[in-house]
Amino acid sequence: MTAGATSADETCQSPYMAKIVGQEDFVYVWTLGMEGVGDEQDKLVTVDVNPNSKNYGKVVNTLSVGGRNEAHHSGFTDDRKYLWAGGLDTNKIFIFDVHSDPAKPKLTKVIDDFVSKSGGVVGPHTTYALPGRMMITGLSNNKDHGGRTGLVEYSNSGDYIATHWTPTDSDLRGAVKTGKYADGYGYDVRVLPRRNAMFSSSFTGWSNYMMDFGKMLNDPEAMKRFGNTVVQWDLHARQPKKVLDVPGAPLEIRCAWGANHNYCFTTTALTSKIWLIYEDQQGQWQAKDVADIGDPSKIPLPVDISIQSDDNMLWVNTFMDGKTRAFDISDPFNPKQVLEQKIGAQVNMVSSSWDGKRLYYTSSLLANWDKKGEDNEQYLKLFSWDGQKLTEQFSIDFIKEKLGRAHQMRFGAYSLYARQQTDKPLDLLAKLSR
Repeated sequence: MTAGATSADETCQSPYMAKIVGQEDFVYVWTLGMEGVGDEQDKLVTVDVNPNSKNYGKVVNTLSVGGRNEAHHSGFTDDRKYLWAGGLDTNKIFIFDVHSDPAKPKLTKVIDDFVSKSGGVVGPHTTYALPGRMMITGLSNNKDHGGRTGLVEYSNSGDYIATHWTPTDSDLRGAVKTGKYADGYGYDVRVLPRRNAMFSSSFTGWSNYMMDFGKMLNDPEAMKRFGNTVVQWDLHARQPKKVLDVPGAPLEIRCAWGANHNYCFTTTALTSKIWLIYEDQQGQWQAKDVADIGDPSKIPLPVDISIQSDDNMLWVNTFMDGKTRAFDISDPFNPKQVLEQKIGAQVNMVSSSWDGKRLYYTSSLLANWDKKGEDNEQYLKLFSWDGQKLTEQFSIDFIKEKLGRAHQMRFGAYSLYARQQTDKPLDLLAKLSR
């Protein structure tokens, strides 16, 4: 279960944002500082991933941000010029210029009043692009450090706009409660603009995600403090419409890309299931569990997921056994597992290229949830996918390189502006398409 798991691949990016549909040039890895490793600070690590580059598979830049903030997720603005990256513990949001020189991002702004401006939201998680705006999910609040939280809206320039609190039993905010739960928890957010639909999932509060993993698992009260809902929102009005029961801590949301594919997927960390969030024939949104992930009784702990751009494959990582699984989702109501492969002692994030031929993996879940000793592998790995098997292309040991805990990935490419400014060769210009 991750507060770590969002939002990590090109196919999960906002539909309002330009996509890299050709060869990506860089992967930006938002990395947690580790005591006794390098400068011990959180940092944005830039890795060259263009196979035509002399630096292919190597770290070409690091940018430390000072201290350890529980670095977690990041997301581009809709114009793809800036990358917003959050810290779940300090509530700071770091804004990087990634367009002036994509090989060397620059820190341009730090938002350090997120809690006060938002009215008490804690734990900025998903940073998701809307037109001229960034929608940020919270994981907690400053009153009890529990899971009650909301969505916080900012302008692209970093100015606070509004807080949209997630509906609860005591304050449904106009939403319809469809089952047992209206817990007010938060985690991820995704949109389907053609259906005027926005969806948020749920996780757990600061008191849990900052706790030692083993201690939490053995604390019966702590294990009760996990979300069980997905909320359907009116995208334009920012109004919650419906609270759907999805028990077991639904994490990442990945929505289909097809013009007539009105559905999204999520997975539940505690119950190890794939859930389908879909629009029925009456135009009503529903939730249904459609497949198991591994053996749920062993709690393999599904974390990040990635949908391929043709909507035919869903990749699912499970942290505890270090495996990635591929599910054929051509029939979204009946996913079928077609591949299972071990990536490392632990695995968290998976990022798919738009063409589905490259899959990147990273290892860290949360600083206090990562495995101990030799099993605490920290890496970025690239695999090629030919439709039948995964083949490793390169691996970077983040501890050996004195970088820290590799968490979440975003793709970068040379824009025309950057090429003109830095005199990069034309063959490094990645195709951009909306």
